[in-house]
Amino acid sequence: MGSGRWEKQKLTTKKKVKDIARELIALYAKRKAEPGFAFTPDSYLQTELEASFVYEDTPDQAKSTEDVKKDMESPSPMDRLVCGDVGFGKTEIAIRAAHKAVCDSKQVAVLVPTTILAHQHYRTFRKRLEGFPVNVDYINRFKSKKEQKITLDKLAEAKVDILIGTHRLVGKDVKFKDLGLLIIDEEQKFGVAVKDKLKQLRVNVDTLTLTATPIPRTLHFSLMGARDLSIINTPPPNRQPVETRLHTFDKDLIKDAIQYEVGRGGQVFFVHHRVRDIYELADMIEELANVSVAVAHGQMEGADLEKVMVQFMEGDFDVLVATSIIESGLDIPNANTIIINNAHMFGLSDLHQMRGRVGRSNAKAYCYLMSPALSSLTDDAKMRLRTLEEYADLGSGFQVAMKDLDIRGAGNLLGGEQSGFISEIGFEMYHKILDETIRELKDEEFKGVLNEHRIIESRDAVIDTDYNLVIPDYYIKNVPERLSLYTAISKLETEVALKEFQENLKDRFGVLPDVFTVLLETVRLKWKAMKLGLEKILIRGDKMKLYFPSDPNAFVYQSDEFGKVLNYVMVNPNKFNVKQTNSQLVITSLGVDDIYEALGLLSEMERSLIA
Repeated sequence: MGSGRWEKQKLTTKKKVKDIARELIALYAKRKAEPGFAFTPDSYLQTELEASFVYEDTPDQAKSTEDVKKDMESPSPMDRLVCGDVGFGKTEIAIRAAHKAVCDSKQVAVLVPTTILAHQHYRTFRKRLEGFPVNVDYINRFKSKKEQKITLDKLAEAKVDILIGTHRLVGKDVKFKDLGLLIIDEEQKFGVAVKDKLKQLRVNVDTLTLTATPIPRTLHFSLMGARDLSIINTPPPNRQPVETRLHTFDKDLIKDAIQYEVGRGGQVFFVHHRVRDIYELADMIEELANVSVAVAHGQMEGADLEKVMVQFMEGDFDVLVATSIIESGLDIPNANTIIINNAHMFGLSDLHQMRGRVGRSNAKAYCYLMSPALSSLTDDAKMRLRTLEEYADLGSGFQVAMKDLDIRGAGNLLGGEQSGFISEIGFEMYHKILDETIRELKDEEFKGVLNEHRIIESRDAVIDTDYNLVIPDYYIKNVPERLSLYTAISKLETEVALKEFQENLKDRFGVLPDVFTVLLETVRLKWKAMKLGLEKILIRGDKMKLYFPSDPNAFVYQSDEFGKVLNYVMVNPNKFNVKQTNSQLVITSLGVDDIYEALGLLSEMERSLIA
């Protein structure tokens, strides 16, 4: 602290981030410059498909569907991430979007991470679109070379409307006649090479990405506004959370858990991380619990794997001993217990996805995480297991992803290299520098390219005052509670959120003291300062100084709004005086006796922008 090292570290980070962000914005500029296809509003076929859904849409599901449709009907190419917990209805949104595209004679590509999921999606899409004029097909290693060629020939002639497949979909021989929509299920499962091929594909094609636990990079991308984000938080009616328990390997516990599940007519997943000794484990379980056991892993022949999965789905086996191949998208409502052996060997999102294979009906579900004693594990492994145990509620996928962001950092936004920025300067500071960099690039190098409606609003404004801005200790005695409230206040962004915050405080602690009310009013003052493009407000005694940005190239100085603010100041010489220092423009107002007068003056200034 106090040395120039911190500033140097920030500048180095900013330079590196700028290089990454430049490529990122160039991609988005290219997307915006390329005209997309504006889909027509819903046809009667679309209405009919949605009406045939056997469940009632949850509010979040309905909103996400609307968001996706609105994006598809817009002339700009869609790039939306739908983040919803496992079993919360993301596939139904994808089916509706795909059908909408087909109704406008466009083809759809559905990219999934595993061969099993490709087959399952094929069955689901075909079942939902039965009776509609839609041809659904799939391509994965379960199909022979000859069958694949027939499918690809049909695709090139537009005789296949929706093609579902693994990374095989981005192969050179896969030619769509008229691709209109790309749906990516669980993007985090694909390697950088596949993603780079997708980037070329995606320039003017509408893209819908579905995920239960977005990787830090994807999540951060959406949180900073580079991608549109829809979150499905509402669980389907009657759904119960999965009870998650952390244990060391215990044969008696495994026997009891399996026999309890099979005894109530259910089935069990047993996940093991290695193929090498998976069959020995299956034999042990069969002998231990006296149940029928099947084995599934990625090294099996396609036909054998498909046969085992179908038999398990149809209830021919009590227990499926498998590798993490089962983690993506399998929907077997009768399987309501999952035991994950050596859970510390799996990533956080993998564990959350595997837990999501159970609890997909209204039956109570259980997840057992088996690992060596916690004392022998690395700090990261402990955090992963504890996070999963802690976030067991319905809809916790987003919190799991945020925790993953915390544990792993955001990584490089575009490619394979992982950046050490997070560990060096912390995520908050990294996020701030990234936002700043993107704004600078948009204002400088990409000016006019993105054709965005630019506003004078500043990213942040500092309020410097001699008022006593505190939460009094006689009002809230608990120190951690006061600190958490300060954090909550700093995150408030809307008038509605602020009023709700005030009401909650009144409800919990009683009427707010005046000094606390003044603190909350400075939040409103800060918002007004930001809207006017101010960098800082200084209030000392009865004098208020308004500081505009020190950067002479700041957009605020080129805007019409700035002219209106200056005009307002000039026609009120009794209230204001203007001074240009070496570095910035400062407007001073005298006779400002309290925070309410300051708010009143800024409100008048704000109204002048509309005039």
